[in-house]
Amino acid sequence: MLRQQEPNRIEPDSTGRSTENELPQNPAAFGDETRTAGVDIQRELNRLEEIVLDSPRIPMTRRTLVDEEQLLDQLDLVRINLPIAFGEAETIIRHKDELLHEAELYAQEVIEVAEQRAAELLNDMGLLQQAKIEADQLRQQVLLDCEAIQQATLAEVEQIRYQAQAELEEMRARALAECEEIQNGADDYADQVLDNIEHKLGDMLRVIRNGRDQLDSVSGS
Repeated sequence: MLRQQEPNRIEPDSTGRSTENELPQNPAAFGDETRTAGVDIQRELNRLEEIVLDSPRIPMTRRTLVDEEQLLDQLDLVRINLPIAFGEAETIIRHKDELLHEAELYAQEVIEVAEQRAAELLNDMGLLQQAKIEADQLRQQVLLDCEAIQQATLAEVEQIRYQAQAELEEMRARALAECEEIQNGADDYADQVLDNIEHKLGDMLRVIRNGRDQLDSVSGS
């Protein structure tokens, strides 16, 4: 189980970048969903894998000795910064909602200008009515398009959230399982070494006893 820490952002040791939340100037920046203002989640997940792969191996086994403190620190770094990444994604969504609202207002202004111009140019009641109907249809279409964009964006954020959480849980479970396996392997290796030493000492002791027996036999004769 990971250690509990205050929910503040942790900066990686290798960088000095600011951890302040930054709102992208362009909503298209939402595509980089795993990067926070100070921590690249994908890079830190790769770093977590490197910690395991770069750790020293136990001779004559397929086991690896992992620095538990370093491993848990890296897991904490990823776990603590995931909510920040999610928060930044939500901030971007709110920003997109503002842009959609501005688009709706602009569309409304365009429709009103079109309706006013149509009223000035069309004296025929039938044509004027038709222009109003088309303007209403245009308004409804704009609203539907804006709502569809918003729903698609929210669905994308939810999918990203679920995928990132699932990947983190899988990585955490795999790391803990590997740590336990490594510990068991180290115990087995130590037991084998001690058993080998014990046999060698036993052989040496028998040689010593035989030598003493021969000396005693010579002395007695």
